[in-house]
Amino acid sequence: MTQPALIEAVDAALPQTQCGKCGHDGCRPYAEAIAEGEAINRCPPGGQATVVRLAELTGRAEVPLEQPAQSPLVARIREAECIGCTKCIQACPVDAILGAAKHMHTVIEAECTGCELCVAPCPVDCIDLLPHPDWQAADSEAEQDAYLARRAERGRRRFEARNARLVREEDARRERRRQRSARQAAPARSPHQAQPQAPTAPSQAPAASSSALRASRVSLVASLKRLDRQRQASDLAPDKRDELERRDAELRERLADVDRQLAGADGPQASNDDADKSARQAERQRRFAVNAAEQARRRARQQLAHAERQRDDEAIAAAHEQIERAEHMLAEARAALAPASH
Repeated sequence: MTQPALIEAVDAALPQTQCGKCGHDGCRPYAEAIAEGEAINRCPPGGQATVVRLAELTGRAEVPLEQPAQSPLVARIREAECIGCTKCIQACPVDAILGAAKHMHTVIEAECTGCELCVAPCPVDCIDLLPHPDWQAADSEAEQDAYLARRAERGRRRFEARNARLVREEDARRERRRQRSARQAAPARSPHQAQPQAPTAPSQAPAASSSALRASRVSLVASLKRLDRQRQASDLAPDKRDELERRDAELRERLADVDRQLAGADGPQASNDDADKSARQAERQRRFAVNAAEQARRRARQQLAHAERQRDDEAIAAAHEQIERAEHMLAEARAALAPASH
């Protein structure tokens, strides 16, 4: 089997959750890495059955999964707690979350692959991961296989569509920056300099757009967090711990490389734009922190009122502690926001 054919076959065997648990930015990059010799046991959503299939395709020995197998999941947003920050929307690799800034978000459950990438960026921890209802509704092995096939087909299609959208948006931003720079430079030209110039060859496109690099960074950070949780287990065998340490080093090296690419992706103009954007994001995050603290205080007061109606002394004391913590969080959030607002 040729390498391109092997990549296609391996990609078809993967579950297309695009979760990054293998340490790559999606199932296709992992398929390419397997074709280059990477281990075949790094896909928890695929389970041991995927390892068996990959062993058949690559002619390698079947090995146990590196991480525990994972049944199909779905993300569900506790909408009453959502602050509309859009961070989960940006992190979703299959565009399965609907919403807008400062408006409630919701998950399109039929399109969700359960990748978990939306959980870590959420600043108010309002996203739960639950067994996927379509998986639970499957009463037979044939129905389960049919569901997995549908999920894989949708996951691949939506992942590719999202990546194409990110490229289009990045190209449009780059073109707007180019036009803005041209308008700013136009008044400085003398009449003699205004002669039409011969068209030049278009510059070579960057290896990866800033949006794709940022999506890759989110995936790598989520993978590092999962590795950290695994390393905290007290019953890890020494060889398993060594393997996790090696994976951690690999992921951190890739993260550093992505950060370097992001730093030089679009030149000085992009750096200035990114600096302004970072300042605005920091301001929004401080405001979100205030809103989240106010919501926490409001919920604690509601819990206190309920406990008082029930005459539950223990619940009343716990509610008072929650109110005190919320007041402290709110004071800190307002203090952080105050200097930035002047």
